[in-house]
Amino acid sequence: MKRPLVPTLVVAVLGVLSMAPTAGDVGGCGTEVTALDPLAFALARKDMDCERCAECGLETARCRRACDPASEVETVIPPTCQPLRHDGVVCIRKLHAASCSVYATYIDDVAPSTPSECEFCKIAPGDRSGPGFDVDAASGEGTAP
Repeated sequence: MKRPLVPTLVVAVLGVLSMAPTAGDVGGCGTEVTALDPLAFALARKDMDCERCAECGLETARCRRACDPASEVETVIPPTCQPLRHDGVVCIRKLHAASCSVYATYIDDVAPSTPSECEFCKIAPGDRSGPGFDVDAASGEGTAP
């Protein structure tokens, strides 16, 4: 009895496709973890700011400082924060991919925003007690007065 060609061909194609590399095979897992160099990242961010300001025609004080070689870097990573090199790469890619209108919010002089990809270290919120908000000492839960 002769077997149909289509099911045999499907099985062969699925067999070939299942031999494709998995995520760990292409460098995702098992690669060496490298800490982010804060100065190298700050310089890359300064260069990116200058490049995008020129490209988008943005004129803010931060743009002028970013394009001034004598100006200090503005990006500061707290010493208690230890981001990875990969985090810095993702941040720079996000900055590069942003539209000009979105980038303008990143370099705003009054209230600059930060893309979530560049928020390496979230600061824990301060004490929740204060005017209009009491903390129940027994449970630690906040309650409205």
